[in-house]
Amino acid sequence: MDSLRFSAISKFSGKPEKTIPEPLKRTTAIFNESVFTLQTARKFLSDEAYKSLEESTHSGKKIDRNMGNQIANGLRAWAESKGVTHFSHWFQPLTGASAEKHDSFFTLKSDGTPIEEFEGASLIQQEPDASSFPSGGLRATFEARGYTAWDPSSPAFIMEIGNGRTLCIPTIFVSYTGESLDTKTPLLKALVAVDKAALDVCQYFDKNINRVTPTLGWEQEYFVIDANLAIARPDIMLTGRTVFGHAPAKGQQLEDHYFGAIPERVYAFMRDFENEAYKLGIPLRTRHNEVAPAQFECAPIYEETNLAIDHNTLLMDIMDRVAKRHNLKVLLHEKPFAGINGSGKHNNWSLSTNTGVNLLAPGKTPKTNLMFLTFFINTIKAVHDYAALLRAAIASAGNDHRLGANEAPPAIISIFIGKFLKDVLQEIEERVGENFDETDEAMLKLDIHKSIPELMLDNTDRNRTSPFAFTGNKFEFRAVGSSANCAHSMTTLNTIMAETLKNFKLEVDTLIEKGDKKEVAIMHILQKYIVESKTVLFEGDGYSASWEAEAKKRGLANVKTTPLALDAYISDKAKKLFESNAIYSPAELEARHEIMLEEYIKKVQIEARVMGDLATTFVLPSAVKYQNVLIQNINGLKQAGLKPETYANQLQVLEKISNHINIMSDHVEKMIEARKKANKIEDCRKKAIAYCDDIKEKYFDIIRYHVDKLELIVDDSYWALPKYREILFLR
Repeated sequence: MDSLRFSAISKFSGKPEKTIPEPLKRTTAIFNESVFTLQTARKFLSDEAYKSLEESTHSGKKIDRNMGNQIANGLRAWAESKGVTHFSHWFQPLTGASAEKHDSFFTLKSDGTPIEEFEGASLIQQEPDASSFPSGGLRATFEARGYTAWDPSSPAFIMEIGNGRTLCIPTIFVSYTGESLDTKTPLLKALVAVDKAALDVCQYFDKNINRVTPTLGWEQEYFVIDANLAIARPDIMLTGRTVFGHAPAKGQQLEDHYFGAIPERVYAFMRDFENEAYKLGIPLRTRHNEVAPAQFECAPIYEETNLAIDHNTLLMDIMDRVAKRHNLKVLLHEKPFAGINGSGKHNNWSLSTNTGVNLLAPGKTPKTNLMFLTFFINTIKAVHDYAALLRAAIASAGNDHRLGANEAPPAIISIFIGKFLKDVLQEIEERVGENFDETDEAMLKLDIHKSIPELMLDNTDRNRTSPFAFTGNKFEFRAVGSSANCAHSMTTLNTIMAETLKNFKLEVDTLIEKGDKKEVAIMHILQKYIVESKTVLFEGDGYSASWEAEAKKRGLANVKTTPLALDAYISDKAKKLFESNAIYSPAELEARHEIMLEEYIKKVQIEARVMGDLATTFVLPSAVKYQNVLIQNINGLKQAGLKPETYANQLQVLEKISNHINIMSDHVEKMIEARKKANKIEDCRKKAIAYCDDIKEKYFDIIRYHVDKLELIVDDSYWALPKYREILFLR
């Protein structure tokens, strides 16, 4: 009973000590408490400085450096009133995490007098060392210079850690030569591109529209387990998932966890991290148990995409830190446990106008429904034409474990729109060859304005197996992984939407110039797009083998592994798309491709090392100890003169253990040799494919199979690793 496993179990075997939490304030009383909102800025800035900040926030207008000094002074005054002593540019490099370097307001004047100051130059721009962040070859190690630049569209906030408070300023991060080295820079460019393209199309319908803003509502799934048990599992601590572990007798088959009563320890944790989130302006609205045991979900009110992504990045950090206060561990890996649901981060995306119209919500008049159809069909067209890029945007080592299993959508990109809207599109398609008339009932009304507003929830069912589903007034990109930064998928989605809308306008304008009425021209191009992209529509079970066969017939790609999925980023089609929309240069795309391949290699490499380590230093000793016990037992029975048939079962178990040990150990050695061979490959893509095919695919499952079989056989008191039944059912 002195193993790490039993030590971990004993730490919570007694009833947890009861603590009475302090009463929480009303959410409205603390919401944005630690955020420099425009309302807060009004109290600390001059009229001139406030107007400059407001214009920059709403319209992206560049802030004059003189105004920067005034805004910086106001920010410092506000921050110091809350006990802040340091500031930091907060950015999101290509590491998958946020980054920060803290500087003090404290400085010395030339005569040695100590003062606190925060200049506009420090607010607007900083120069962190860029050499140690992933650059994909854009920067040499000795070329260290990089710049962070203030993003006024995302408000500054105060991060509270323990007794310390730091003023954080959201920024972009670029190299000395101007290439983006983060996730925010291309995202902001994509938002500008889709705003312009969508605005041009909106002018067909409403001249009062002068801005289109992509909105995002993410749903964050995660697991929560006891911290002591997590520490006793080196695989969880080093990879975020269990590389071994036999399924417990009870998993999720009773479907009793979903929407069930939240365990008390988790409930206390949820209240705590929600409180921290509200202070930072993260508008969390929902919390509940998810399908798998120990799995949960939270979701916010929808926000402008850039702010929503900053908030999600912040929340993942908050959840990790707050969990430690409760002796818990949050797992954001896409597949931390085999045999039960993995975790995703469903991205609910739409387009909203400055006039308050959701462009993906059907209206009540023929005119607004034609506008809805325009953006709805253009989205389908964009996904159809750039499915490979959307697949690349969600590719990761973790998501490869999840896609296509246990409520995760498959690697085939398809769209679910529901029977009613499918019938509407079919009605338009069937009129190929017919002439539309601008007063045509079918063209302008399609009975949508009568039916959809009242019945949309019924007419658009949800399809959990679809990676991209229309859910009433938005599209839900369900294939995004739970640990991912949403910026990757949102940059791609908004860029392909911008490109499709640009092309749509060109085609419509061409018909108008030839003499077609505006509505007729729009309907002709929409009809054309329906015909061209209908193969991406699928209403059935995305998990089924029949769908894989059907998708192949339709010509839809089914790229199941990250190294191959990432090829889409460096295709000529992708380079043309991103360069023409000023999102990425070809060099930046090549760099990102290499960075993502390197990340994949390193994660699979770490998992392989952990598997070898656990198999050799945890599993093998446990199995051998129990093997020796069986040998002693058999020898004792022999010496007692008992017949062999009386200990035949022990012999059979002994043989099974030996067999599993031999196969496990043999494959661990072969995996190590395969890893050494792969490490000698210089080409990053070939190396990633080798790690995928020759290491992960070839050895991970077979090693795991034999380890998990040993877990079932070896005496429980000898097994060193906490088991699923102990980890998943939180006490």
